[in-house]
Parts: sequence; C-alpha cells; structure tokens
Amino acid sequence: MSLPRNILITGASSGLGAGLALAYAAPNVHLILTGRDRGRIDAVAAQVRALGATASTGIIDVADAAAMQNFIAAQDRAHPIDLLIANAGITGGTAADGSLETLESARAVIDINLGGVLNSVIPVLPLMQARGHGHVALIGSVAGLRGLADSPAYCASKGGVRLYGESLRGAVAASGIKISVVAPGFFKSPMSVKFKGPQPFRLTLDQVVRGIKRGLDRGQARITLPWILGVLLRMADLLPPWLGDLIMGRVRFHIDPTAKPR
Repeated sequence: MSLPRNILITGASSGLGAGLALAYAAPNVHLILTGRDRGRIDAVAAQVRALGATASTGIIDVADAAAMQNFIAAQDRAHPIDLLIANAGITGGTAADGSLETLESARAVIDINLGGVLNSVIPVLPLMQARGHGHVALIGSVAGLRGLADSPAYCASKGGVRLYGESLRGAVAASGIKISVVAPGFFKSPMSVKFKGPQPFRLTLDQVVRGIKRGLDRGQARITLPWILGVLLRMADLLPPWLGDLIMGRVRFHIDPTAKPR
C-alpha cells in the first residue's frame, strides 16, 4: 500500500502521539497535529519541520465535537487526510488509598478516550469515502481486552475503542478505507509514570512507535504490543470470572496524579 502523505494525529503534544509524528515526519509529508498545550504542540511541530515535513496544528479538546468537526473539515480541504491516528487519551483509576473513581473522573476518561475517538473518526470517514481510500488507526490499549480492577473507566473506554474499530472495519471496507485497531501495553510515557505498581512486559516508547508504524505501513487490522501480553489478557478473559479475577488481582496498581515524567 502507498504511504500516507497527509496525516492527522490527535494527542500529538507528547508521548505516543509525538513519537508517531516524528516517525512519520519526512519530506513531502504533511502532519496535522492536535493537542491541548500550545507550547508542547508547537515544539513537536518544529521538530517534524526540521525533519523535512510540513505541519499544521490545532489546540483542541477532542471531547469538543463541534471544534473537531470544524477543524477536520478545514484541514482536509487544504490537505486531504490519508491517515488518521486517533490517539488522544488520558488515564484514570483508583487512588493509593483504594478509593474508587469519582463520577467526574470516570466521565472525563470516557469523554476523551472514547468520545474523542468518535469525534475524530466520524468527521473523517465521509471525506475518505468520497475519495475511495483512507486509513484510520484507533489507539486503544491492552486494557481494553480484559477489565482491570484498578481502572474501570479506562478499561471501559479502551474496550469501547476496540469494539468500535472492529465493528467499523467491516462497515467501511467496501469504501476502500482501512481500519487498524492498536492495543499497546505498558510503555514509558508521561502517562505511564502515573501508574504506581507492576507494569509487566513494559516497552520503551521507541519500541511501541516502531511497532505501530510498521503495522500501519502494512495495513494490519490489529496491532498489539507486546503480542504476548495481548495473548495473556485474551486468555484471562476466557477463564471463569472468579479465576480470571484471581489472576488479574495479582497485578494491582494505583494512580498518582501528581507524578511527573523524569
């Protein structure tokens, strides 16, 4: 398949989104980058331009459906989008004292992680359908493969992303649009430092970026990193609930919202 030339990446101001922006940056590539921090998104844009790409940016909350609709329409008129990477997301979960998520925090996770994907994908699809081609990558998580006691809303949001992408793939296949569902595990990022507890099979950001880009370049429908963690979580989901809960209970963590990247 031909490589994309106009790429929209949400949540591109740091972590995985920024890493993917840099991985795709090259001459004759235009990157459309969104985030919520002007300083950080401008810094990423400067880096991709130094690598020969052109870039445009938007300071937008992906949970704002109208803002995303207008931004995507305007950007697509100037640079018809070949590849959308719906990446923006936040984390959430139980606190160190074991207290559960609040309604406010759970809604924020769902609104951004799942609602933000819908607000990014749905405006792009008719544009790609009209052209008869395009590629949409939905960034989920292995947490969407089996529920974890310490992050109910996060797992629900990523499970929703996974099922939405899997369902969408068949719905748009006749239009020439490829759908990739990406499920990374633990990797070092500004988000991961908030997790206090075991992080099995943890990868580096570079490993995850390389694996995702390689899978997207090949047009893979599913990209799970590392694959072994995905297999283990799917197996845990097939077990009787009491046994699956017992096994998953050995991997417990909490969220420290004050943790800063080092």
